Amino acid sequence: MPNYGGFQVSFGAIEALRRTLSRELGPKGVRVVTLQTGGIPEGIPDQRTRSAIEKSIAKRTMLGRAASLEDVGNAAVFAASEWGRALTATKLNITCGTIPD
Repeated sequence: MPNYGGFQVSFGAIEALRRTLSRELGPKGVRVVTLQTGGIPEGIPDQRTRSAIEKSIAKRTMLGRAASLEDVGNAAVFAASEWGRALTATKLNITCGTIPD
């Protein structure tokens, strides 16, 4: 995505760290999964700007809405559960289609 500057570098570092940790910790039974969001408006403390930011986030999605804290929590519970036991070295995309895989 354009105009993100140093954020793109940090996102790449997170991806590399996830892969490295997965390789190192997998033999010990530790799984590594990252949760990728396109922004969670509920986390914005300033009520005056939240609505505008939420509209901006929703406009970029394929679903026409932003993910909620509940959506992220549900994905995290799934990843940590036995249902997600085969997941490691991967990310769960909770961007509502902002960033297609």
